[in-house]
Amino acid sequence: MEMHDLCAIAGREPRCVLATAVKVEGHAYRKQGVSMLLTEEGAMYGSISPGCLESDLLARVDRVLHTQQLEFVEYDMRPEDDLSWGETIGCGGLIIVLLEPVCVELRSIMSHMHAYFQCGSAVVLTRSFNDQYTEIHYVIQLAEEADAVASNSGENDLQRHELTEAERWDLPLQISARYEPKPRLIIIGAGNDVIPVARLGISVGFRVVVADWRETLCTAERFPGVELVRGFPSEIMPVLNIQSVDYIVLMSHQFPREREFLELLEDRNYAYLGIMGSRTRTARLLNDLPPLKNLHSPIGLTIGADGPEEIAISIAAELIACKSAAVAAERRNLQRGIAHATDGHLASGR
Repeated sequence: MEMHDLCAIAGREPRCVLATAVKVEGHAYRKQGVSMLLTEEGAMYGSISPGCLESDLLARVDRVLHTQQLEFVEYDMRPEDDLSWGETIGCGGLIIVLLEPVCVELRSIMSHMHAYFQCGSAVVLTRSFNDQYTEIHYVIQLAEEADAVASNSGENDLQRHELTEAERWDLPLQISARYEPKPRLIIIGAGNDVIPVARLGISVGFRVVVADWRETLCTAERFPGVELVRGFPSEIMPVLNIQSVDYIVLMSHQFPREREFLELLEDRNYAYLGIMGSRTRTARLLNDLPPLKNLHSPIGLTIGADGPEEIAISIAAELIACKSAAVAAERRNLQRGIAHATDGHLASGR
């Protein structure tokens, strides 16, 4: 679960704690920078481990909410003879977890982050601690603004201080993390074969949008958890406001409407365009159109798929492959001491 999701959940959970792995050494299930939410009622969203740390973190929630004070927790699983973590630990490293009560300042910050994510913008969240690590201050910036500042300064914005209780962890007084919005998967068409594609799209980390002019098909009952846009191509295009990070799939099986959509897509930038149908149909669909960027047709990886569910899996697999390639390319462009976290954001290293 990504920060995009956690910010949305924090907006509806009145009493919750944000847990973040602020330091990871050695082998671990998740990487530095990943977060999860734990609620007073015992609900957990996201994960930091394969399940071995979460119950201990959950036991600390009441105290953190009662004191309204941040807390650091150390989990040192490096000793090979330490069997206290059980058989399901799945890791053998050192993890330092920061627990933060989601109260006035952090709640406001997460609300603003969610608004940026919904607009497709990446953000950088900076946590600044006092020298006793008892207080914290938050600042968010649009990622491009933070990148410009980092480029001009020529160094990472990490301040260190002689630590007291946390000295052995060597944590900086300021930690910055870059968080990416969930990429949008825009599916044109709301037929029955779209349902498993939308469901899998959500499960593999996309913000799914289904667009169709047939109102009886484009419903919340058929597509729970999906954003719906109703209208013909000329009507939905201004609403969709397609961006360079969007993934687009044509599955309406309506030749004239898909041709109309592709004509409107001609001058847009996007990350992926998949078209359902045979090579012959796609060739007719693209006839006389300028070459379209990032085109995948026939859509999906070749896995011998048969039927809507298996075809949806092949499409989801191709989307994952393309998304992973895009993340790897961005990671190469953002090295400057930044390590990639596995939940879709970039977290500053030491």
